[in-house]
Amino acid sequence: MPLEIFGVAESQFRLGSFIAIFVVMAILETWLPRRKRRHSRTRRWTTNFAILASDFAAVSLVTIAIPVTAVIAAMWASDRGWGLFNMVDLPFWLEAIIAFVALDLLIWTQHLITHKIPILWRFHRVHHADHDLDASSGFRFHPVEIIFSIFVKAIAVVALGPAAIVVVVFEAAVNGSAVFNHANLKLPPALDRFLRPVIVTPDMHRVHHSEIRRETDSNYGFFLSIWDRAFGVYRDQPEKGHDGMVVGLRDHQQSGPEKIGWALLFPFRK
Repeated sequence: MPLEIFGVAESQFRLGSFIAIFVVMAILETWLPRRKRRHSRTRRWTTNFAILASDFAAVSLVTIAIPVTAVIAAMWASDRGWGLFNMVDLPFWLEAIIAFVALDLLIWTQHLITHKIPILWRFHRVHHADHDLDASSGFRFHPVEIIFSIFVKAIAVVALGPAAIVVVVFEAAVNGSAVFNHANLKLPPALDRFLRPVIVTPDMHRVHHSEIRRETDSNYGFFLSIWDRAFGVYRDQPEKGHDGMVVGLRDHQQSGPEKIGWALLFPFRK
C-alpha cells in the first residue's frame, strides 16, 4: 500500500515541500542577495534544472529495473522485521530522533567520502564546478552520484529499520536544507549565529564551495552542522571573506560549468 503523508502520496509530499522551499528561497535571494552573480540566473538555471531532469530520468530507469529507494527499503525491512529499530522496543518519538540523526550522519559521511575517493570525486565535482551558488545549486548533482546515494541510503535504512514516515520526513528535510544552505541569501548576522550551532546556514556552506582546497575540505554538513565541529572540519569563515572568495573549482574558472553538456560529460574527461 502506498505511503501517505497528510493524505497525499509520499512522493507528492516530498515534491511539494521541495518546490515550496525552492520558491521561497528563490524569492528571498532575489530580495536579499549575498553575492553578485557571475552568470545570469536564466543561464545557470537552465543548466541546473536540466541536470535535475536528467537525475529524475536516470533514477526512474534504475528504479524500474531495481525497485529500491530509501522509503521502499524502510517498508521492506519493516515487513521482514529487519534492522535495529524493528528488533528493539523504543517509543516512536525516540526512534524517530535517533534515526534522523543517524541518517544525517550517514549523509555527512557520504559527502566526505565523495571528496576523498577519486572516482566519487570525479562525479561530485560537477556540483562544485558551479561558478555561483543559489537555490538551484542545491540540486546540481550528477545522475551517477544521485544513484549512488540512493543505494547508500537504502542499505543504511535496511540496517537501521526506521519507520518509513521517518525516512520521508528526513529526505524532505535534507532536500529542503540543501536548497536553503546553497541559496545566495544574506541572513541577518544574529540569525546566522543563532542557527549555525545546529543547522547549516548559507554562509557556513558557502565556505565549502571555495576554490581553495583546504576550505573545500571543510563544512560537509547538509542539514545538521554538529558533525563538522565534532570531527574537526568546521571552518567559520572563508579566508578572503564572502565577497572576495572565488566559488568553484580552481582549474575550471573559465566558461563551461554553466553549460549542460559540459556538466554531464565533465566526470568522463581526463
